[in-house]
Amino acid sequence: MRATKKFRQLLSEPGIITAPGAYDCLTAAIIERTGFPAVYMTGAGTSVARIGYPDLALATATEMLANAAYIAGAVDIPVIADADTGYGGTMNVRRTIREYERTGVAAVHIEDQQFPKRCGHLEDKRVVSIDEMVQKIRAAVDARTDDDFTIIVRTDALAVTGWDDTMRRCEAFTEAGADALFVEAIRSAEEAAEVVAHTSVPLLYNFVETGKSPLLNVSELERLGFKMVIFPGSAFMSVAHIVGKVMQELKTKGTTEHLVDEMMPLTDAFELMGLSEMLERDAGYGVADSPTVDHIQEEDRRFRALETKALGIYRHSITPTLTDADQGKWLIINTESENFEILPTEADGLARFAELKNDAALYLMPIGEPEPVVLRNASMGSRTP
Repeated sequence: MRATKKFRQLLSEPGIITAPGAYDCLTAAIIERTGFPAVYMTGAGTSVARIGYPDLALATATEMLANAAYIAGAVDIPVIADADTGYGGTMNVRRTIREYERTGVAAVHIEDQQFPKRCGHLEDKRVVSIDEMVQKIRAAVDARTDDDFTIIVRTDALAVTGWDDTMRRCEAFTEAGADALFVEAIRSAEEAAEVVAHTSVPLLYNFVETGKSPLLNVSELERLGFKMVIFPGSAFMSVAHIVGKVMQELKTKGTTEHLVDEMMPLTDAFELMGLSEMLERDAGYGVADSPTVDHIQEEDRRFRALETKALGIYRHSITPTLTDADQGKWLIINTESENFEILPTEADGLARFAELKNDAALYLMPIGEPEPVVLRNASMGSRTP
């Protein structure tokens, strides 16, 4: 089932959709393995962890799309992606939606901040007019090729123009075709309840641990009427803190041996990204009868042992019986019975050998001095000693 269809099903089913934030494939895989129904590709985390900048609109559309594609390709659960302001005017928004569809994400959110935008929990934000944002939403809805692709519209007006303007925007954005709404930086549980009461489409709540909004439990958000909740900073803020502590320990003590029990084993990290499945799949591409290295080495050892026996028979049992007239002729030696047969020419030897080729004890060799240089074994082909 397409990721977009999966997400639409989640929206239509009872219960809230909890989507922790991932900034790379590893964090996305951990989220999926933990059992969450969806992943949120955080724009702030992408900016900080992937390109090394604060969340000040410095991540380009290309960089955001690339990260979205990597994350969507690493998990089987739907991905909600941050698409910032849509990266320009209506034509830019159209292209943004088309490009995000190609990444495999199930949903995006676009916002009404002026460019350059900034993190929704920072000060001094600015928003575009309602009319300008309505045009962008219409362009986004018109651009999608998959009707199940979900367009979430975010407004940052609450901290800029206030409550009344925010409600006007929610109504206008819904009429323009928004599938869901995201009111950024809600300031209290009471305000959260009011937002739910004044809107008619699914609502997304942004849970930022050190941001402006109250840290309401998922069950409380569901009770209030929110359909989605994202945790954009939980992973990357935790990683920044934990890695900082580990590096300080390493710098102070010169080792991390005492921290091993707090680390994920290397193979477990590989397993998160599908190690066993990939190795099994790789093995499945092999040819069933293709010999392994060990098998080839074993066959070579067996050939060399029988070769030594054949040469021993040649030296000790056959050479004393040979005359000058036998030089240049060919021998077939049975290494089990130690019987032999002399053939006048190589062609005769090969023809006779072909008649007896099912006997693995047979060796074909030329008579020569000081001893033969080519051996042919019935079951293992020819070798040059």
